[in-house]
Amino acid sequence: MSQEIQLPAFDRPVGGSARSVHNNDLGRLSDVPVELAVEIGRTRMTVGETLELRPGSIVVLNRMAGEPVDLLVNGTPIAHGEVVVIDEEFGLRITDVLGGDNAGEGASDDASDGAADAAAEAPGTV
Repeated sequence: MSQEIQLPAFDRPVGGSARSVHNNDLGRLSDVPVELAVEIGRTRMTVGETLELRPGSIVVLNRMAGEPVDLLVNGTPIAHGEVVVIDEEFGLRITDVLGGDNAGEGASDDASDGAADAAAEAPGTV
């Protein structure tokens, strides 16, 4: 005992192209606030090492001085840049914008390169 069901017909968006609909959607999002952050590097340490941090402690990061830093939007890397000083405040000069396929690859989640290893092995340095 089966019945045929008739589904309502939906109109296609006016304007024709999916691209124009996509651009209109992005326009509606232009006033949504997001958090931008600049990440200069990362490292890994144990909870015990973290508890030993005091004023004057040095934490070695996984980036060399002068390397580009990451610009993150809501925690997702979108660009690389170099730190600049503007009227006694820090700024970021964008040097590379990550594309759709590369977005998310800029920040290093794996902080186990040489600098982080050196931090873990150096006595008195956390």
